[in-house]
Amino acid sequence: MLQNRVRELRAKHHFTQSDLAERIGATRQTIGMIEKGDYAPSVTLALKIAHVFSVSLEDVFWLESEAKQDD
Repeated sequence: MLQNRVRELRAKHHFTQSDLAERIGATRQTIGMIEKGDYAPSVTLALKIAHVFSVSLEDVFWLESEAKQDD
């Protein structure tokens, strides 16, 4: 599952969802869905988000490994 720090970074930079959406060419609803984990952004959109916050892509998004099951 794709995890992210978009809400945390947005708050740190004092951006509303609308502010961030405008900066990356998306909608406020898209930002909300990304923050909740209901939407995995395209690579382009993810890179734009990382660029706005001046961090690496991995500092914003990462894959959470599924727990290994015992056999």
